[in-house]
Amino acid sequence: MAHQTRLHLDGELVARARRLAVRAGQPVVDLARSRTTVSVERATLRLAGLAGADPDGIPWVNRLVDAVRGDVGIGHGVSLPVFHALAADGHSDLLALAQKAASGAVRFEVPAGAAAVRARELASASVGAGIAAVDARRVERDGLVAEIGDPPQRPWIYLIVATGDIYEDIPQAQAAARAGADVIAVIRSTGQSLLDYVPEGATREGFAGTYATGENFRLMRAALDETSVELGRYIRLTNYASGLCMPEIAALAGLNRLDMMLNDSMYGILFRDINPIRTFVDQRFSRQIHSRAGIIINTGEDNYLTTADAVEAAHTVTVSQLLNEFFAHEAGLPDELLGLGHAFEINPEVPDSFRLELAHALLARELFPDAPLKWMPPTKHMTGDVFRGYLLDGFFNLVGAMTGQGILLVGMMTEAVVTPWLSDRDLALQNVRYVMNACGGLTEDFHPPADGFIATRARVVLGEAIELLERICDDGLLNAIGVGTFGIMKRPADGGRGLDGVEEHQDGYFNPATEILEGRA
Repeated sequence: MAHQTRLHLDGELVARARRLAVRAGQPVVDLARSRTTVSVERATLRLAGLAGADPDGIPWVNRLVDAVRGDVGIGHGVSLPVFHALAADGHSDLLALAQKAASGAVRFEVPAGAAAVRARELASASVGAGIAAVDARRVERDGLVAEIGDPPQRPWIYLIVATGDIYEDIPQAQAAARAGADVIAVIRSTGQSLLDYVPEGATREGFAGTYATGENFRLMRAALDETSVELGRYIRLTNYASGLCMPEIAALAGLNRLDMMLNDSMYGILFRDINPIRTFVDQRFSRQIHSRAGIIINTGEDNYLTTADAVEAAHTVTVSQLLNEFFAHEAGLPDELLGLGHAFEINPEVPDSFRLELAHALLARELFPDAPLKWMPPTKHMTGDVFRGYLLDGFFNLVGAMTGQGILLVGMMTEAVVTPWLSDRDLALQNVRYVMNACGGLTEDFHPPADGFIATRARVVLGEAIELLERICDDGLLNAIGVGTFGIMKRPADGGRGLDGVEEHQDGYFNPATEILEGRA
């Protein structure tokens, strides 16, 4: 393993940790493979080209899936009933079918025999065209990166822009790129993860963020393409594929050439109280889309440390990273698309807090040497003292430089206190640039001694992670989540939002998107 000698980790212990993560995660994968959700089925119809919303703003994919579900359920998938109705009743396209279904003018059935074969062929061709469009956007990205060029250094500098108004976000995002940001994240409107539909069109009234919609994705990507040409480096765009519509947002991201998506396997469970089963089914499908689209996912382990103590719970971050790695690999994501998260969240009053941060960050770097790790700034212990906050962010940036992180989210001196001013952002970018210019190569020189504080602490955290994984293997991951193992949030498998949108596969379940994404078509 690259660079492993810096912490003197026991290779067999590392391999054991991964084997335990596979054992802990496999039952959840088996569960996800045997179920579907309303959002998985809606995402499939979006790939088939169904778009738009009714006069009340409810997307036609919701209307159509609800109509199918009312007649025959979704346990067979919606593709066979939908494309059977499309062929048998002579509807011009999916939109016309959805409109008639919403008015109650269509009844759905699961076809058999020759009718089923015909419906399967139509569905596969239609969804296949959507996935071909995702493929084309990936080729387009590769061509632009080759033509324009990547940022000259790592880590990539990641900065959040979100006013609620996409037309205000665009000039702010372009200004941020000109000031040095390599990745622009348009944070989602508060509460969107709890909506069981994706708003339609460009939006101008978000709350502490901007709604994730297909049109907002398209507008921002086009604007950042212009800025990429201007600056001579490809600017990446990030949004959030999480919540009750995770698969649909992943599909829209692939169709609109987003480059990164927040996509953690447990964030929605722990911090949005979304049902665990719904989340694991949805995240598997969404990650298959991300893999096909070449989208880097960002996981959310940093959030655990905003609720749990960052020293006592350090090993839960490592466990979650290992589980996220397994779930990602199983869904087809390679290491280079795996932006595992971690954070600089230790109380600065703790003795040796900086050395502890170094140990935790270097442990993540060495456990996942080929992953573009996402290093998150301090938030929990920001007090409103901007001088202290600026110093903390400087220490955070220094850890990122010393440990070779892949993606560095810009910390603001007013983080978690007020909405930062544009001047706060500019000062924060200056902080990053100074540290990276002054000591960005320190990762080559930083080799803590085997018997020193940093290496010893890293080995302790790895050992605690292995002990926790052993308990999870015995008790089950769903039970571990239920008793508050991660982020001290207790989320039982039968609780939370969205469980009513999950159905077990019936005999003959068919989803053309899954067939194509898993190479079975």
